Amino acid sequence: MSYLEVHEAGAVRLVPLTEATLAIGRSPTNTLTIDSKRVSRLHAVLERFAPGWSIRDLGSTNGTTVNGAPLRQARHLRDGDRIEIGGVRLLFHAPEDSQTQTVAADPVPPPPPLTRRERDVLAELCAPHTVGGAPFPEPPSVRELAARLGLSSSGVKKHLTNLYDKFGLHTNDERRRHHLATEAVRRGVTGGG
Repeated sequence: MSYLEVHEAGAVRLVPLTEATLAIGRSPTNTLTIDSKRVSRLHAVLERFAPGWSIRDLGSTNGTTVNGAPLRQARHLRDGDRIEIGGVRLLFHAPEDSQTQTVAADPVPPPPPLTRRERDVLAELCAPHTVGGAPFPEPPSVRELAARLGLSSSGVKKHLTNLYDKFGLHTNDERRRHHLATEAVRRGVTGGG
C-alpha cells in the first residue's frame, strides 16, 4: 500500500493512501491537515489513477515542490519522491512501484490555442473549491458558469463545444465538463488572460 511519511515539527507520521484522492492543506476538512501559516487552506491534492499516483498544486500561495523542483502542473509520483509543502517535508512511498517495470509514457500534449473567453470558461471550470467538505465536487453547471462569467447559457454552451473539440473530447458522456477540467489541468492550462 502506498503512503506518505510526513515530517513536521520534529515528528514523523505515516499517512496511508487508502482513498482515490488525498486533499492537503491547512483546513481541518482536508484528508491531511498541515497546521502552518505557509500552507494554503486547500493547498494540493494527490490522486490515484490506474498507473499510479499524481500530485498537483491547487493554486496555493507558497507553492509545492517535488524533489526540489516547483510543481507547475500535475506530476506522476514515484517511490521515494520528496514533496515540500509550506516547509513540511513529505516522502511518497509506493512499495508496489519497486516491483513494476518503468515504461516511458507519451509526453503530455501542449494545450490547444485558446481565446481569452475560452480561458475564462476553463478558469471557472477548474477553480478549486470545496462544498460540504468534499474537496473536488463536480465542475459548475452551464447555468452556474453563465452566472459567474456574465454570459448566456447558450454562450457558455458554445464555448464548451469549442473546448471539447479543441481538447479532442468527442463524446456525449454526461461527465464531459469533468473530463474537460481534468484534461485542461493535465495540459497545464491555468486560465485567466
